[in-house]
Amino acid sequence: MRLNQEEKEMLEGKYGKSTQKSMEILATLGEIFDAENMIDVHGVQIAGVSYDNLGEAGLEFLNEMAEDGKVKVLTTLNPAGMDRENWQALGIDEEFAKNQNRAIDTFAKMGIITTCSCTPYLIGNTPHYGQHIAWAESSAVCYSNSVIGARTNREGGPSALAAALIGKTPNYGYHLDKNRHGQVLVVVNIPVKGTDEFGVLGKFIGDKLVELGKKIPYITGIPSATVEELKSFCASVATYGGTALFHMDGITPECNNYPKPSEIVFEISHDDLDNARAELIDDDIEIDFVSIGCPHASIHEIANLSKLLEGKEVKKEFWITTARPTKRIADEAGYSKIIEDAGAKFAADTCCVVAPIKGRFKGIMVDSAKACYYGRAKNKFKVKIGSIEECVQEAIK
Repeated sequence: MRLNQEEKEMLEGKYGKSTQKSMEILATLGEIFDAENMIDVHGVQIAGVSYDNLGEAGLEFLNEMAEDGKVKVLTTLNPAGMDRENWQALGIDEEFAKNQNRAIDTFAKMGIITTCSCTPYLIGNTPHYGQHIAWAESSAVCYSNSVIGARTNREGGPSALAAALIGKTPNYGYHLDKNRHGQVLVVVNIPVKGTDEFGVLGKFIGDKLVELGKKIPYITGIPSATVEELKSFCASVATYGGTALFHMDGITPECNNYPKPSEIVFEISHDDLDNARAELIDDDIEIDFVSIGCPHASIHEIANLSKLLEGKEVKKEFWITTARPTKRIADEAGYSKIIEDAGAKFAADTCCVVAPIKGRFKGIMVDSAKACYYGRAKNKFKVKIGSIEECVQEAIK
């Protein structure tokens, strides 16, 4: 890989230990993936923030990088394992809280903004079309590449941190035009509406892509989609299909930049989505936990929840997971009070995927296909997917 003079000096250690380590990580990645050079990035989002995932070994690595490391570009974090302000009400263990705070404080030493969200594009870490970034969270990577038209590979925690500390990343993968064209034509023959339905669609397409050994679908037949529906779809298709980029005819900005694929075509019917939905509903489920906000709830979703919960009383544990800046807007708008008066709880800067809640609940109801996947795989819950309205009805009945 070709390095300029400044990059060579970084690798030689002339800019400090953390910069040298960062260049070693990224130069190795560049060599593995045959990158010709490094490129500047305009923003970074780092995953692997929960102490549940980091552990002491991960925290030791962070502390080493924080000795002399400072980020060069705007950088935010993926959800942490708890709400730093509300962890006790959410039943988080005190020892875990102490360790999670140690991790976030270490990120802060490096100049990282300690807003912890899987939807950085909703809270100020917002690239524009064509910009190069280095993001790590799978749903956010898919959203930024597809819906915004920015350019990023799915970074690991260490490589995202390294990119933040030097402001660069190797120029390979989805940073290059040649790797962004659709590979599979997907024809949707039925109407799809709501975050749950878009999540089910993402699961079906993701499963199909794995079968076909392809990654980038070109999707037709969807006339419109909201931000909330698209973030749900991104989370699902990334979780089930490993997909970091899709094109959606008439909706995503690069849909006309590349020719439509024609070699592999599959169509989607009512039966296909009904069958995919059935796979996200466990038999004999006893629901004792309801969660909305995977990926993190937008202010529009919180406004809707306040209408649905006004004057109601929640009978089950009910979390709304969102970014803290979004929660603060909800506070100012009066939505938070209505929701909390009903007995639901905000879990800001965390989520039901990374919080240490295994063993606390039997069955979870969500509007997110991604949350269903991790509810089963990580927390061993039984799961059920439904619309936001159905989730609220489950929580209050």
